[in-house]
Amino acid sequence: MTPSPHRLPVSLEFFPPKTPDGVDKLAAVRQKLYALQPAYCSVTYGAGGSTQDGTLQAVRAILAEGHDAAPHFSCIGASQDSIREKLQQFRQDGIRRLVALRGDLPSGYGGFGEFRHASDLVAFIRAETGDHFHIEVAAYPETHPQARSPEADLQAFATKVRAGADVAITQYFYNADAYFRFVDDVRRMGLDIPVIAGIMPITNSTQLMRFSDTCGAEIPRWIRSRLQAFGDDRDSIQAFGLDVVTQLCDRLRREGAPGFHFYTMNQATATTEICRRLGLAA
Repeated sequence: MTPSPHRLPVSLEFFPPKTPDGVDKLAAVRQKLYALQPAYCSVTYGAGGSTQDGTLQAVRAILAEGHDAAPHFSCIGASQDSIREKLQQFRQDGIRRLVALRGDLPSGYGGFGEFRHASDLVAFIRAETGDHFHIEVAAYPETHPQARSPEADLQAFATKVRAGADVAITQYFYNADAYFRFVDDVRRMGLDIPVIAGIMPITNSTQLMRFSDTCGAEIPRWIRSRLQAFGDDRDSIQAFGLDVVTQLCDRLRREGAPGFHFYTMNQATATTEICRRLGLAA
């Protein structure tokens, strides 16, 4: 399904469930979130492809439910033959969209394989399949935590785009200025790729801080202080989070962001309410 032309596009990210009960719960969450008329849904998978079967099962279910779906596709530790085989599987499953990532090297793994960077994967997909796949790549407004420098990170992003990426999705952020500065830098490099804003609803402060410390996403001091002050008051955390993220999205929309990619954490309530407040719910 495609959003109506007057609405800012929304896409949704899920992670693959690990249990049959989780599969059922995610199916129910998806049905609630389909009311947002998402442009597509993406499904993550873990380091080393540890949950790839679950990823494909979720993608197939989304496609069967009449919505576009994209598996996350990591290349770290892979060979050209293994990537070629997966691309063929995707084609057989009717998948037309991929989120192409480098991925993290699994603990104890011996080497990078034949692909060291996401740009290598993007270039290989294009060489093997032409324009069959719509390719999304990652962007880091606050700089990838493993980048040598902000400039090196921008150059790595440019290489992915020039290799054939269609759209970029950012790591989540709460500092709109970082997003707009990143877009300005990208435009100065002559890249006109859409940069979709990655949005993480705030529902659990402990979980959010753990994720952010791991992935390098900054939580502004004023937000962190307020969340810590709430302690275990879950209702106050969620109410505050809805206000903060809605205001962030409103500014992003007013100042030209082309769309939102919600990291749903396999939950429907917060994403649905933010979109309702923004007038994005159907």
